[in-house]
Amino acid sequence: MKKILSIVLLSSAVCASAQLSFAAKANVLIPTSSATWQNLKTAASTAFTESGKNIIGFNAGLSMKVNLPTSFYVMPEIYYTNFSNEVTVANDVNAQSTTIKAKTSRIDIPVLLGYNLLGNTLSAYVGPVASFNLAKDENYDSFSQKVNAKEFSVGYQIGVQSEISKLILSAKYEGAFSSDQRKFINTVAGSSQEINYDNRSSVFMLGLGYKF
Repeated sequence: MKKILSIVLLSSAVCASAQLSFAAKANVLIPTSSATWQNLKTAASTAFTESGKNIIGFNAGLSMKVNLPTSFYVMPEIYYTNFSNEVTVANDVNAQSTTIKAKTSRIDIPVLLGYNLLGNTLSAYVGPVASFNLAKDENYDSFSQKVNAKEFSVGYQIGVQSEISKLILSAKYEGAFSSDQRKFINTVAGSSQEINYDNRSSVFMLGLGYKF
């Protein structure tokens, strides 16, 4: 009984000392192949020159930061994420080009463990992100979607953020623990033309937030 009472009192003390803060956040998403500075520069340059055709997505949502008694914190978040990938291919059936614009929309729920490097001025975090896909089947000319995106997938995020008064600036990288591909196939008889689309591509995120 004394042990149980001690655990309850300790848990109460931890919860009482924890500080909660809430924020609204939005991020620009830039697909990349890996988490390197060179790939970030290349991806950003491509996004600019292609005028967003292929690349830039966004997400927006809410974040809760739970400051623990030490310099650590836990930060669960929830976002609506939307981006698309556009590619123009030669259609083997009608000898014309077909533009496939595969759209991705999903609900993302990261749960991040962070550490305050310089108080709220600079912190780093890492953690898993669960994603629930909302995208529907799509068809383009004679191309039909034959393999759908997974309803649920898991990735990971690693990043940094800085709090300046009520303003939050952040930069992070998101990768995937497993692949999630959609497949478009030319449906005309006798054709074997296929287009594969990575529904869980790695992305850099540049974000802006506001603390309530």
